[in-house]
Amino acid sequence: MDALDARLLLLLTDAPRLNVLECARRLGVARGTVQARLDRLTEQGILGGFPPQLNLAAMGYGLTAFAVIEIAQGQRTSVSEALDAIEEVCEVHATTGQGDLFVRMVARDHDDLQRVIDAVVSVPGVRRTSTSLALSTPVPPRVRPLLERLAYETNSR
Repeated sequence: MDALDARLLLLLTDAPRLNVLECARRLGVARGTVQARLDRLTEQGILGGFPPQLNLAAMGYGLTAFAVIEIAQGQRTSVSEALDAIEEVCEVHATTGQGDLFVRMVARDHDDLQRVIDAVVSVPGVRRTSTSLALSTPVPPRVRPLLERLAYETNSR
């Protein structure tokens, strides 16, 4: 990945609905260059798509919780698949340390969160959970600082 790739991804991070021609115009390169780079970034697994940023609270899911889950040995795949079937589970990470999986989930309210936690705990292979509520999100998920560093580091080489 070079500086132009990083600048292209920054552009699409800020304005994901831009078409290839407009990206080329803003970057000062040919349309074919932008298309080839998008294709390569997709092939390499760097660019996975263009999902919209959604405000889950505005959609009625005002609670975000994180659970550290301890599972039975050898059950990561089956537990992960079962967690994937729970709609309120937004992401699951296999981790080292205290637990085996780190789960981000959302709920409409406290009663709904209890229902979601009950669903998580009932997954075969789940041994123990520890859940924490998010009170705020001072640093939301982001990639911009990494892209900016790549865009400017590569230029100085």
